[in-house]
Amino acid sequence: MADTLAPRAIIGVMTPAMNTVVQPELELLRPGGVTNQMQRFRLGGDAVSDDLIEEALKLMDCNPAALCIGLTTDAGPGGVDRLARRCAELEDAVGVPVLNASAADHAALRAFGAKRVAVVTPFNAEIDQHVKANTEEAGFEVVAIEGTCAPSLPEICETSLDDIRAVFARVANSDCDAILQVGTALPVVSLIEELEAEHGKPIVACNAAVYWQTLRAIGLSDEVNGFGRLFTL
Repeated sequence: MADTLAPRAIIGVMTPAMNTVVQPELELLRPGGVTNQMQRFRLGGDAVSDDLIEEALKLMDCNPAALCIGLTTDAGPGGVDRLARRCAELEDAVGVPVLNASAADHAALRAFGAKRVAVVTPFNAEIDQHVKANTEEAGFEVVAIEGTCAPSLPEICETSLDDIRAVFARVANSDCDAILQVGTALPVVSLIEELEAEHGKPIVACNAAVYWQTLRAIGLSDEVNGFGRLFTL
């Protein structure tokens, strides 16, 4: 359903309660005639979030065409599969498409035809091994991976753009087809076009990927200018 400010579509956006990056980044990507309507949930447990469905049902009062879940779960063993199962349960509950950032990352890499991938994370080397395993389980070869080593989830949101640029520069020296960034609290969207120009490789930033996949899922093929090659696909 649409309204006066969103004659084309309303998109429901959900993100963990502490994440202050998803909402402003997805606003940057919003095409004309579309509005993003926000709801937050808390992380926890094997179900990813105990209150995800409850909070989503509140968001459904504004009749979104789809739900865009601003979360990656690549940092733990089997996290991507757990998120996929939880989103499938949510989709059954709300009756509209539900897209999540971990699955969207892999869809974007496949859209680029990427096989060999360098990965940027907000994590430390130990957690990065889980990210590597999940990425390889999805069918990609991880040729380089490095994190910004944020000491806590809230501090991921505080990572400086210069620190992010530096990590991208280091992994870009690998023989990769594309550079993947996971961790939706890491602010990368504003850098995508700059990083692609600097390193000559497609950048799949998770927040951009999940919004791209959500737009395409509801039939919107807009090329959102200024945010990299993905939005031309």
